[in-house]
Amino acid sequence: MMKLIEQAVVTIVCCFLLQLFLPWWSLALAAGVVGFAFKNKGYLSFLAGFIGVGLLWGLTALYIDLSTHAVLTEKVNRLLPVNSFLLTICVGALAGGMASLTGALLRALRS
Repeated sequence: MMKLIEQAVVTIVCCFLLQLFLPWWSLALAAGVVGFAFKNKGYLSFLAGFIGVGLLWGLTALYIDLSTHAVLTEKVNRLLPVNSFLLTICVGALAGGMASLTGALLRALRS
């Protein structure tokens, strides 16, 4: 359980730092490298990447929404009547989980 939390925290930090300078898909690079570095099983690595990137993207979306007084969120909801926060979290979390799983499986393949 502690390794899962450690991997999720390291994933959050690495993804945050990379996304300051690189496009959104850089989260896959960071989550994959972190998944490779930690010696977790596949499902734990997926879960750590899923939780880490999901939290990061959810908090980032909330920060942007609060700092812009929800102007963009209201306009997007008029065009596409879905929960944009949930959609954002799911896209990021799935990408992070799959990348972390790929890193863990590459490590298992190597050894």
